[in-house]
Amino acid sequence: MKQLTLTGFVIFLFFLTESLTLPTKLQDVDDASITQKFIEENIGYITVIAFSQYVQEASFEEVDRLVKIMTKYKGQCSGEVTLPDCPRLTNDILLEKTCAVKGLPQKYNFSHCCSMVDLERERCFFHNKKSDVGFLPPLPTLDLEEKCQTYKNNRESFLNNCIYEVSRRNPFVFAPTLLTVATRFEEMAKTCCEEQDKANCFRTKAEPVIQYLKALSSYQKNVCGALVKFGPQVLKSINIAILSQKFPKIEFKELTSLLEDVSSKYEGCCEGDAVKCIRRRVNILSNQSKIMSHICSKQDSISSKIKDCCEEKIPKRGECIIYSNKDDRPKDLSLREAKFTENENVCEQRDANPDIFMAEFLFEYSRRHPELSTPELLRIARVYEDLLEECCSTENPPDCYGNAEYKFNETTQRSLKIVQRECEHVQNLGKDDLKYHYLIKFTKIAPQLSTEELTFLGKEMVTALTTCCTLSEEFACVDNLVDLVIGELCGINENRSINPAVDHCCKTDFAFRRPCFEGLEADKTYVPPSTSQGLFTFHADWCQAHKEELQRKKDRFLVNLVKLKPELGGEALQSLPTDFSNVVEKCCKAEGPEACFSEEGPKLAAKSQAA
Repeated sequence: MKQLTLTGFVIFLFFLTESLTLPTKLQDVDDASITQKFIEENIGYITVIAFSQYVQEASFEEVDRLVKIMTKYKGQCSGEVTLPDCPRLTNDILLEKTCAVKGLPQKYNFSHCCSMVDLERERCFFHNKKSDVGFLPPLPTLDLEEKCQTYKNNRESFLNNCIYEVSRRNPFVFAPTLLTVATRFEEMAKTCCEEQDKANCFRTKAEPVIQYLKALSSYQKNVCGALVKFGPQVLKSINIAILSQKFPKIEFKELTSLLEDVSSKYEGCCEGDAVKCIRRRVNILSNQSKIMSHICSKQDSISSKIKDCCEEKIPKRGECIIYSNKDDRPKDLSLREAKFTENENVCEQRDANPDIFMAEFLFEYSRRHPELSTPELLRIARVYEDLLEECCSTENPPDCYGNAEYKFNETTQRSLKIVQRECEHVQNLGKDDLKYHYLIKFTKIAPQLSTEELTFLGKEMVTALTTCCTLSEEFACVDNLVDLVIGELCGINENRSINPAVDHCCKTDFAFRRPCFEGLEADKTYVPPSTSQGLFTFHADWCQAHKEELQRKKDRFLVNLVKLKPELGGEALQSLPTDFSNVVEKCCKAEGPEACFSEEGPKLAAKSQAA
């Protein structure tokens, strides 16, 4: 069931718009004028999101100053729409006002962007975004009573602060998602501030919001990374694969009519234009209703699993359809589609319309293979496309592409072996050792990434494997989730550079990123730091750290040790976290922890030298 939920969630993200309720409900928007009204009434929140994502280092006071500037601008335009600036795009105005704040461009090093105009300036600000947020201070911790009092005294300031802190730490998350998160923060504050046990209430209610944000962030990075680096065709292929598996009875023409202009769904969102993103998501909401009504009008030819869903009212109908199980494969659907491997005119059909031909192949293969992951289906399509490129230039193409099925099976077997190897790690290693294995692996292949990014990737990899490796749909589940982890590593910006080997895997072929990463070894271009930079210096205040905080310190220690000594072997490194724990435990029990740490730290350093 977990895998079905995952697949449903991926489709859900492609089609569903988050519901925004700050303070005008975006669900009620049905035309451009009402959309504009929503944007105007929420210009403060939208400004906080856009500015905090563009200039992550800015203080809340600086953000608040820009909110006041944009609110004043909105007020002027509401009264007199004929003023020269009023018809201009809001993001343009926002960036212009940002550049006009005295001293700000110089303080945060974006003066070069301010010398540009229009789309060029927007791209410059976008490329300035930093996915590694280790430079930001820790999230401020307020006493819960104080937090509740702040909310009751000044709701707007409370929400602006929440949006500010979340936005600057998630610079690539779409504006509608962040508005939804803010709405849920407000619901949480409203409920928990009235509870006796506030701490437990906030903890319980915060967890699903954090998971929602993490899931959407990972997904949006992956989609935008694919769109920016590989173009809209990749997004269309992902959609074809997912929907063909879900609705194997659907006709190809019917499917393509549901997927017209997929890339436009992300217009503005992937470029960081908060206002355009909100406008686009409104359009999607309207289209989604039509799509779901269309699907329900043709249930017999699309899916046998959606009858109850179609009796629901909108918007529940759409959510129900998206989360419905994959339909059973039609009994008369053969395991192979002879049209693509046994037809003598394959090359002519391909040449007549290559995009439609390849889309139909992906559709036919996907609906016949519900057990495969989306990335694997894209790999098969790439193998077939390359095979035809080769075969159609030979004297006897049918003889050449007649062995296509062998090539497909060979590709899937290679991918299956990768997953089996990973799931063996889950069986043979405990959860901590599994995490250390991937922390070491990621740090060796991409030591240029920050310690925060590497520890995050290691934890995400463990989550993916421990979620999937006991399921009957193990292969598809692992491959789908690990692909999201790789999307996190590769990032969105096309100018993101880590090292030549990693860059090659991230930018060469979307479908084959995972096999490419599997073949990577330690980065040979990396030059480690010349000193340990306090790595083996421990302090007595560690003895007061919570278990989770101590675990984070241990993870960071391991990553920084690999960065310092990339030549160390896996076995030697794998034992060092235990040595770290032993030192902390021993010294925290000693009469003088500080003196103990001063003695044991150098011993640990010497052991790592000898390893």
